[in-house]
Amino acid sequence: MRSEQEDWFARRTWHRTRLDVEALAGAKRGRRVSVVLPALDEEATVGAIVAALVPLTVGPTPLVDELVVVDSGSTDDTCAVASAAGAHVVTRGEVLPGVEVRPGKGEVLWRSLAATSGDLVVFIDSDLVEFDAGFVPALLEPLLVEPGVELVKGFYRRPLRLGAAEADSGGGRVTELTVRPLIAALRPGLAGIVQPLGGEYAATRELLESLPFAPGYGVEIGLLMDTERVRGLDAVAQVNLGVRKHRNRTVPELGVMSRQIVSAMLERAEIGDAGGTLVQFRQVAQEWVPVDHDVERRDRPPMRAVACAVDTR
Repeated sequence: MRSEQEDWFARRTWHRTRLDVEALAGAKRGRRVSVVLPALDEEATVGAIVAALVPLTVGPTPLVDELVVVDSGSTDDTCAVASAAGAHVVTRGEVLPGVEVRPGKGEVLWRSLAATSGDLVVFIDSDLVEFDAGFVPALLEPLLVEPGVELVKGFYRRPLRLGAAEADSGGGRVTELTVRPLIAALRPGLAGIVQPLGGEYAATRELLESLPFAPGYGVEIGLLMDTERVRGLDAVAQVNLGVRKHRNRTVPELGVMSRQIVSAMLERAEIGDAGGTLVQFRQVAQEWVPVDHDVERRDRPPMRAVACAVDTR
C-alpha cells in the first residue's frame, strides 16, 4: 500500500504538460491571469523574458491578461528594458504608497497583489537565462483543470553557473543543505516537493491574499508551509518545467539567504527565532574579520487585511 505522501506525489505531480495554450485559454472560463516578474537590477535578462511572454498576452483568447514587472529599487535600466519589451512596469514605491517600503523579494511579491487583478497569479523570477515561455502554461494547467489545487510549484533540473563555468547540476544548494533537512524535521508532509524554494509558481489570488508573506527569500517556503497548514497538502501541486538556468550566488550570499529562510521556517513551525545576527568571516591580510548581517524577519499581513489595496489596482 502506498503511503499518503506517495499517493499525493502520484496525484499532484505533472511530469509533462497535457494541454496546449489554446486549450488552457479556453479552460480559463472567465478567470483572469496575471504574470508577475519581481526585478532588482536585472537589465541583462528581464527583456528577453518579457519578450518571450508577450505572445501569451495577444490574440482573441489570450492565456495571460496582465504581464507586470514590479521593480524592487533597481539602479540599472531594468525598468526601461522591461517596458520596451512589452511589460507594464511599476516600482515597489508606487504600489501601496501609504505603506513604508521594506527591502527584499517577499515585499515586492506581496505588493504585486495590489498592482494586479488576475484571479490566478504566476510568479517568474527575472534573472533566468535561456527562458522558456512554456513555464507559464505548465504552471497554470493544474489550477485551471484540477479541482482543489490552489498552489502550483515548478520543479526542474538546476545547472550550477558561476561566472563562465557551468556544471550540469549542483544548483539549489540552499534547498539541499538547509531546507530539505529542515522539512524532514519540521514538516515531513512537504518532503515530496522537488523545489520548495523555486521562484516559478502559480496560485489563486484568493489563497495568496489570505496568507502572510515572509520577508526576503523566506517568501517561497513561507507560502508553501502556510498553504499546507491552512488548506492541506492536496491544495498543492507541482509541475516539471525541464531546466532552469539563472545567476547562481556565492556561498556567503547563500548563507545570508539561508538565515532568512530558516527564520521563516522556524516561525511557521511555532518554534520561534531568537533574532540573532548572522556572523560570517572574511580574511583581510593575515586576519579574520567578522561581518554581521541583520536580516528582515517581519512578515507582511495577508493582503486582504490591507484596506488601501483595493484602491491601488
